[in-house]
Amino acid sequence: MNTDTIIHPKLHHLGMTTGNLAALADWYRKVLGMTVVHQTESAAGGQKNAPKARAAWVSNDDANHRLAFVELPGLAADPDRSQHHRLQHFAFEYRNIDDLLGTYARLKALGIVPVMCADEGAQTAFYYEDPDRNSVEINVDNYGSGLTSAEYMRTSAEFAKSPLGVFVDPDKMIVARETGTSPWDLHMRARAGEFAPAQPYDLRVML
Repeated sequence: MNTDTIIHPKLHHLGMTTGNLAALADWYRKVLGMTVVHQTESAAGGQKNAPKARAAWVSNDDANHRLAFVELPGLAADPDRSQHHRLQHFAFEYRNIDDLLGTYARLKALGIVPVMCADEGAQTAFYYEDPDRNSVEINVDNYGSGLTSAEYMRTSAEFAKSPLGVFVDPDKMIVARETGTSPWDLHMRARAGEFAPAQPYDLRVML
């Protein structure tokens, strides 16, 4: 038994409370391909004095679950999230830029659009809000390697100056990609401001 060194466990799943389990499960199915592994009308089972709670465990890979939704009676939306402690966002990574842009186009056709899109140097990231207004990021590593992009974040004066990078319009990126722009050149052109949106995003939706 190791009692001396810090073990580095992998993040396995997130748990979220909600007032609308069905809408949340449907959104994550459409956006991230999450399927319900198990759902119950009584998450606490027969335990005494436990609140009545519905729950669903969902996954989009071989893990038994990646997200757990617990629906509690009486929950309401927070009218002023910016003034309260909260989980700011969580993220899912795609293998390449084509998967990211293709997902953007698929979701746009379903009426699901991001609230902010940026090339952040180490990654290109699109941010969405789920039905409970949780911020969900989908991204791709611009360097194709976590080790390389981490070195960029550690040593880049450019990143230190502007960690949120430059705003991008995914539709403009798709046009460039479809005309033969390589993933790296797409990243460099984004950094140069070629894919800037017509209107800047409102950072208050993220902060």
